[in-house]
Amino acid sequence: MSQCKCQQQPDRYVSFEGIDCNGNARLLMAMIYRHIEQPERNNAFWDYFRQKATGGSGPKPDDLFMIHCHLNQIRDLFEQWEDLEALTLLDRIEVECC
Repeated sequence: MSQCKCQQQPDRYVSFEGIDCNGNARLLMAMIYRHIEQPERNNAFWDYFRQKATGGSGPKPDDLFMIHCHLNQIRDLFEQWEDLEALTLLDRIEVECC
């Protein structure tokens, strides 16, 4: 009787092995900046977000922390501009890493 060596969905509750939380967070941050660098998509919150992400209001947090702390605002941004690719990655990060 052989054991299946099928590719299984990573499960953060078992192990973070095979989950690139930091790489996916970096990619998502780039997607966020792609939006908020456009003047019509920027506002006071995103100015604060940008300052916080660079350590302007304390120690510089990592990308995953920034995403975790601002999941709802990030989701709103991507939904408003109908960025399905970014929403998919956000959902993946939320499930696998947050």
